Amino acid sequence: MKCPQCSIPLEKTLLMNVEVDYCPRCLGMWFEEDELRQAKDERDRDLRWLDIDLWKDHTKFRVSSGRKLCPAHRLPLYEVSYGDSSIKVDVCSLDYGVWLDRGEFKEILNYLKERQEHEILYHYASNLMQESWEVFAGPEMLREEIVDFLTIIKMLRYKFAVQNPKIAEIISNLPR
Repeated sequence: MKCPQCSIPLEKTLLMNVEVDYCPRCLGMWFEEDELRQAKDERDRDLRWLDIDLWKDHTKFRVSSGRKLCPAHRLPLYEVSYGDSSIKVDVCSLDYGVWLDRGEFKEILNYLKERQEHEILYHYASNLMQESWEVFAGPEMLREEIVDFLTIIKMLRYKFAVQNPKIAEIISNLPR
């Protein structure tokens, strides 16, 4: 495989226990299907429940100007907005691979942390209901869905503690 930016061969590396291909020159990374989610989940377990489905809204897809080619297929990549952020990632519609330029993985994690705070503060109930339903309906394996659900419950504790510090202090001082 060749780098979409530099056209030199990609090398393999481990990123958060996920084997990805990267360019030693520009430090861009190629994630095969689902590897980006796995690396994100491994990097920050509190973000496990918050996934951005790049394939959900096809109206956000737009063909790139042909500058970048898929490392695997050498066909043009599509440029897609990562959720509602300003981050643009390059995706392959054939194998659902994702190319991230240098620093975009960190930008994605920062965006997800901000989004997590917003979702917990303003959409907690709907997120809890959605994660509850996903325990039974997927799309991930049962174990992963239960972990996501428990993460939402953990976030409730944090939200409660932040919004009610006196009550949280009293509860934490109760005998166990």
